[in-house]
This record gives sequence, structure tokens and C-alpha cells, in this order.
Amino acid sequence: MADFISGFWNMYVMGLVALSILFCVFVLVSNMTKREAGEVQLHGHVWDETLAEYNNPLPRWWLYLFWITIVFGIVYLVIYPGFGNHNADRGEHSQYYAEMQAAEAKYGPIFAKYQSMDLAAVAADPDANAMGKRLFLTYCAQCHGSAAQGNKGFPNLTDDEWNWGGEPEAIKTTILGGRMGVMPAFGPALGGEGVKDVANYVRSLSGLAHDSLRAQRGQEIFAANCVACHGPDAKGNPMLGAVNLTNKSWLYGSSEATIIETVTNGRQNQMPAWKDFLGEAKVHLLTAYVMSLSKEQK
Repeated sequence: MADFISGFWNMYVMGLVALSILFCVFVLVSNMTKREAGEVQLHGHVWDETLAEYNNPLPRWWLYLFWITIVFGIVYLVIYPGFGNHNADRGEHSQYYAEMQAAEAKYGPIFAKYQSMDLAAVAADPDANAMGKRLFLTYCAQCHGSAAQGNKGFPNLTDDEWNWGGEPEAIKTTILGGRMGVMPAFGPALGGEGVKDVANYVRSLSGLAHDSLRAQRGQEIFAANCVACHGPDAKGNPMLGAVNLTNKSWLYGSSEATIIETVTNGRQNQMPAWKDFLGEAKVHLLTAYVMSLSKEQK
């Protein structure tokens, strides 16, 4: 998310626009030549066997139209403003800043009130939960679903399983700074048969149907390659975001084919950071709402 609100893209677009205008000026200046006396020569290009073109300069009226277009474009960009001249004292900018100030005056004290409260107390407040829910539906439902039960690759927030820890501060840290979960690809190292063995062992950990012989071989492979992240008991590591493989919660699916795909190719999943976009006060409310979701299921 930070990539899209970075000031770099403003400068990038403004630079492209400025270079485009300068190129247009260069083309016009290079074509501002007078018609020479004498017979006009053909340009030398031929189309459709006989269609040729005289080597005449552009008509003056045509050139003037191009100059008018360039001047109009520059004036428009200055007024719009397309070159970063964000003047808050006129037009739509004045209205925008006025609305922002009015919203801050109205809702700022409410956010500040809840931010000063303990997260558990905020989670138990119905009004705070209603505000948190609106924030969730606006910014989080696209990935986690409107019911917060997740989707393929996006965790369910209504259960008690937490990849990065379910403590209040851990949840808040996740929302503020985002997370990057990376599962390395083991296909090249283990080979097809080794991956199938590990997949059957992983399925056995949560009581799913599996090939016992493959699972036995897979246990040795797991101990040699996977315990560094998932732990010797396969219950994961919240410090790394390594998931618990002994429960019924599956981020991408529990089928043998899906687990084989995960082990072979790895996974990479990013939770965006919301600190700069929402601010700590709104994140505080959002954290409390997410906490309340798992408590409702108990």
C-alpha cells in the first residue's frame, strides 16, 4: 500500500508530462522552416505504387494550432494542478481541506478517546465495535471477506488460530506494519517423491487421510528441512509467521494436491501496512474489532 501513496509516483508522472511537452516543442521548432523558392521536390516516399508526397514545410496555421495546444496544456496543468501546485486556498482543494478539518474536529476526539483506552475495553464497547466494523468493511473485507472468515491465502479472523500471534499487541503490530509470509520452494531439493512423502506426513499431523508409508518417510524429511520454521512439534512459530500444521486451519487448502503445490513452489503472502494510511487511532479501533471477532466464536 505504501508504494501507491508514495510521493515518488507524483514526481514520476510529472516528469513524464514535462518531457512530453518538451519533445512536442522540439518537434515543432525543428519543423519551423520556410518554403524555399523554386520547384518543390518530392519527399521520396511512395505508397500504393504511385502515391507520393511533396517536401513542403507544415502550413503556418497548422503550426500555430500545435503551439496553442501546448500553451493550453501548460496552463491547464498549472491550474489543475498537474505539476504539484496544491493550493489549498481555492476550488476543490479548499473544499477538500475544509471537509478534512471538519471531519477531524468531529471525529478526532472520539478516536482519541478510544485510543487512550485499553484494547480489551475497546473490544467490549458496542459503539467502538460498530466503528471498527465499518473500518473493517471498508479496508479489510476485500481480502478477509465481509464476515472475516478469510479466503484462499487470506486467514480466517474469527477462529483462535493466529499465524503471527493473537495477543492484542501482536494483532495491532500486524495491522500497523503489515506482514510478509514466505514459504520457500522445496521442490528442487526434495524431488517429486520427497514432496509427496512430506505432504502425506503433513496431512497425518491433523488426522487427514494419508499413505502411512509415505508419511513415515516424510517425517524424516520434515525433521531435516521443516522444523526450523514449523518447529519439531509442527505447531508453528508466531515470530516467523510459520503456521501450525497440527490443527484444522488451512490457509490454502488441505488436499494432497494443494499441499504438494505449496511444498513444491512455496508461498509468498503479504499483509499491507496500514499505519500511514489509517493512523494509529483508527488502527487501535480496528485491532479491537478483530479481537472481538474471535471472542464471538467461543
